[in-house]
Amino acid sequence: MALGQLTNQIVLMFVLMLIGVLINKVGFMHTQTSNDLTNILLYIVSPCLIIGAFEQNYSATRMKQLMLVCVGIFLFYIVEIIIAKFSFGRISNINLQRITKYGSIYSNAGFMGIPLTSALFGNAGVFFAVASLAGFNIFSWTHGVSLFKTSKKETDHWQNFREIIINPNIIAIFLGLGIFLISFKMPVPVDRVIHYVSSINTPLSMIVIGNSLGNIRISRQLIDWHLWLAIFFRNLLFPIVAMFILQALTVSGVALNTTVLMAACPTAGLVVLFTLQAYGDASPAVALMSLSTILSLATIPIVFALMMAF
Repeated sequence: MALGQLTNQIVLMFVLMLIGVLINKVGFMHTQTSNDLTNILLYIVSPCLIIGAFEQNYSATRMKQLMLVCVGIFLFYIVEIIIAKFSFGRISNINLQRITKYGSIYSNAGFMGIPLTSALFGNAGVFFAVASLAGFNIFSWTHGVSLFKTSKKETDHWQNFREIIINPNIIAIFLGLGIFLISFKMPVPVDRVIHYVSSINTPLSMIVIGNSLGNIRISRQLIDWHLWLAIFFRNLLFPIVAMFILQALTVSGVALNTTVLMAACPTAGLVVLFTLQAYGDASPAVALMSLSTILSLATIPIVFALMMAF
């Protein structure tokens, strides 16, 4: 993949985000509208995109690469968690400690990673991107949630497990794997519906992200150096770590490019939701997510330039 092609696609996606910011500023999209569109993307559009990516003839080589990607994702999540714990574990402000830990580890894999992967690599990229999406959901709803909870009740563990199992994207991944393993071809009308619904994923996701960025209010006191360290980890260090781990596992080609791209995405928006659920001050979380997203315009091409150099 040419670096210029990646840069052009990122610029295009940020233009779509700017449209979302404009929509926010003129008042065309209210909070309820944004929430409804988010649900449509998570529960309908993204699952269709995933299922469509798996509709292809079975390939043992591709399946092997997918398994290696899964191993790589597990390993670099463990590495990320350890680095984040030692780097932010001593922050006296518990709210800031939680935000920096979660924000540095978890990327916006679904809302930004999948659309960018789809635009650059098509179904071949989404096929491998679902491993990153599954890893994100599994770790985020177990380790990630635990960062924001003080109790260790058994009901909490069951709720976390339930969130993973009923997640529509996880269900779509299992359905898609079944389709891939038996090389199942869906009826033409169904296939067309899935294609049409999937096609709105990229523009709608970027507009929704842009709308949320339109609400940011960043003041000087929010720009704590810990937030900048978390951004450095999330946008640059951790994607580079992922690249070396994957290359050590002999992952290459579209599988490598896609997984590194998913790892290079900015901080996940769930950092704001989890902070609010823990009754914490969400301002640092909003600042971290927004700055990470804006800076990713430059950091994603930097990560890929480094990967091409190695």
